[in-house]
Amino acid sequence: MDALLKLARINTEYQLLGPKILANKQDRSNLQTTRMDLLVWKQPQMETMNSMKCGSFGAAAFAKKHLAIGDFKGNLQVWDIESAQKSYDVKAHSEIINALDAIGGVGCGAPEIATASRDGSVKIWDVRQKEKPVAVIEPGEGEDRRDCWAVSFGNSYNNEERVVCSGYDNGDVKMFDLRVMKLLWEKNLKNGVCSIEFDRKDIPMNKLLVTTLESTFHVIDCRTLHKTKGFACLTEKAHKSTIWMGRHLPQNRDLFMTTGGAGSLCLWKYNYPDLRVKQDTKGESYGVAGTVDLLQNTTISTQPLSAFDWCPEKQGLAICTSFDQTLRLIIVTKLNTF
Repeated sequence: MDALLKLARINTEYQLLGPKILANKQDRSNLQTTRMDLLVWKQPQMETMNSMKCGSFGAAAFAKKHLAIGDFKGNLQVWDIESAQKSYDVKAHSEIINALDAIGGVGCGAPEIATASRDGSVKIWDVRQKEKPVAVIEPGEGEDRRDCWAVSFGNSYNNEERVVCSGYDNGDVKMFDLRVMKLLWEKNLKNGVCSIEFDRKDIPMNKLLVTTLESTFHVIDCRTLHKTKGFACLTEKAHKSTIWMGRHLPQNRDLFMTTGGAGSLCLWKYNYPDLRVKQDTKGESYGVAGTVDLLQNTTISTQPLSAFDWCPEKQGLAICTSFDQTLRLIIVTKLNTF
């Protein structure tokens, strides 16, 4: 099912409850909720002062419909999309918020929002605390400030543990331990990082999917960190264009979809190696990367697919947006066979 929209959509999210989806469009600026039953119809829109760039329902409790959004002026807001009321508003960054992630609405730990900006910083916000972030991750004085393009929470399996991973325009990927507030791991992937996602946020970190420019994605095994080798990493080529996004299937963390700059979708399956951990000559453990199989691929647009999200309730149901101004409802069958 396709829905033609007036302006290009740059972000889309499945709502936690019901058959509603949300799309942000790049103008001054409408937050539009669309309900897809037998027909497509639009609920009243909510307007903000600035164009919106990214959004997430992750910090909202399951029964609430609170959406966190970041805009082109660096503002972070939280909206109740049912009442069209704003519950949180802060000037988070001096420049555009490129990406955000939210956690804590369901599961362990405090409800927090991570924002990544062109100003080179990643900030962690607790919606119960006004005005000031609970943590700021940024370069030291005199160091280069790279444009931060992607951010993701993970490892939140109890009330103490939590990490945040950020990706930058120069290919840097950095993982920070929020419990002890220090850099846990970093790696340069040579190309700008378009998206980052852990396969699950609420378990001991398992795999990290990173998509980049130049038709490349990386699957990083996060279970074993070696002192010098770091995490094991699998690198794969796909799409023959920028890979805008990668999203794991909520019902099976070993299946994931990637979206391409030429309007293509690729469905992948990750296969674990026989031994995920081996010993080096010094007796220290290091991880072993697995392999991926391409299960299906298709082209649904002539323009880049800028956003994609799976339905958390219905396996195989998904939505995506493209620069051709179209919002698409997608159904993937036979996922239960893997």
